[in-house]
Amino acid sequence: MKFIIGIGGVTNGGKTTLTNRLVKTIPNCCVVHQDDFFKKPDQIEVGEDGFRQWDVISAMDMEAMVNTVKGWQENPVKFARSHGVSLSPEVEISDSEEGIHILIVEGFLIYNYKPLIDIYDKCFYISIPYEECKRRRSTRTYTLPDPPGLFDGHVWPMYLKHRKEMENNCDRIKYLDGMDIKEGIYNKVYESVQNSLLNNL
Repeated sequence: MKFIIGIGGVTNGGKTTLTNRLVKTIPNCCVVHQDDFFKKPDQIEVGEDGFRQWDVISAMDMEAMVNTVKGWQENPVKFARSHGVSLSPEVEISDSEEGIHILIVEGFLIYNYKPLIDIYDKCFYISIPYEECKRRRSTRTYTLPDPPGLFDGHVWPMYLKHRKEMENNCDRIKYLDGMDIKEGIYNKVYESVQNSLLNNL
C-alpha cells in the first residue's frame, strides 16, 4: 500500500521539524522537500514590490518535483534505496512493494500547484501568527540573507495570498496550530496517519 502525506504551512511554522520526527518513527517513509526544488537565484524574478520573488510557485521547478513524486509512486522501494532510506526487514527481505510505503511531501506551497493536489491521502497545514512568524524568521540563517523589509513587503503578503488560494483549492486540509508544543503537534499527526492507515488496510 502506498500512502502520501502533505505537510504544508507558513514559513518557519515547524514543517521540517514535524517531518523529520515522523520520518524517524514511521517505517518505509520517504520525503520530498519542496525547498529542494528552488531555482537558482539568477532565475528568480524581481517583482513590483522590489524583491526577488522567492515566495511564489514560479520560484520552484514544480515539474521536477512532480516527477520526483511520480518516481516514488512507480517504485517506492527503489526510491527509498536511492535516497538512503532504510526499509523495514520484511520489505528488505522480500524486495517487493509489499507492506506500507509512505511519502511525505513537505513545503510551503504544496497545496498551490494543481498537479499535486490530488495525490495526497492526508493533508496537514501548520500556521503561526504574524508576530511569531516574523520572530522565527529573523532568527534563521539563510544562504541568501533576507534583505531589509522582505518579511513585511513580500513574505507575509504572499503567505496570505497563497493561503486563500490554497483554501479554495483543497478542502481536505487538517489545520495545526504551530504554537502548540512540538510533541503535541507530532502526536496529532501521527495518530491521524495511523488511523487512516488502519482504515485503508
